[in-house]
Amino acid sequence: MLIATQNRTRYSDAELEEFRVVIVEKLEAAHLQLRFYIRQLTELADNEDAKIKNLDDAAVGSTEREYLSTLAVRQRSLIQHLENALIRIQNKVYGICRATGKLIARERLMAVPHATLSVDAKRTGAS
Repeated sequence: MLIATQNRTRYSDAELEEFRVVIVEKLEAAHLQLRFYIRQLTELADNEDAKIKNLDDAAVGSTEREYLSTLAVRQRSLIQHLENALIRIQNKVYGICRATGKLIARERLMAVPHATLSVDAKRTGAS
C-alpha cells in the first residue's frame, strides 16, 4: 500500500508490520553471520598453535583474527540497530526522522531498515 508520506505523522499499523517482517528477516540473517564469524574466530584460535610454524604464519593469523573481530563487532552493532528498530515499531515511532520529525521515505527504510534519519537529514549532517 503506497500512501504519500507528506502530511502523515507515522506509518500505518499495516505498513509497520511490513517493515517488521523485513527487519526480522534481516535480524535472522545478521545473527547467522555473527555466529559464522564467531565460529571462524574459535576455529582460528583452536588451530593457531598447530598452524604457526614461523613468524609469517603468526602475522597472517593475527591479521585474520583482527579482521574477523572487526566484522563480528560490526555485525553486533547491526543487530543492535535492528533490535532498536523493532522497538521503534512496537512504540509506533518507526520511520520518523529523528532530526526533522518527518517520515523517512519507504524506499530508504526498505534499503536501510534501521535508518533513523531521512536522506536529506543525512546529507546535511544532522545527528
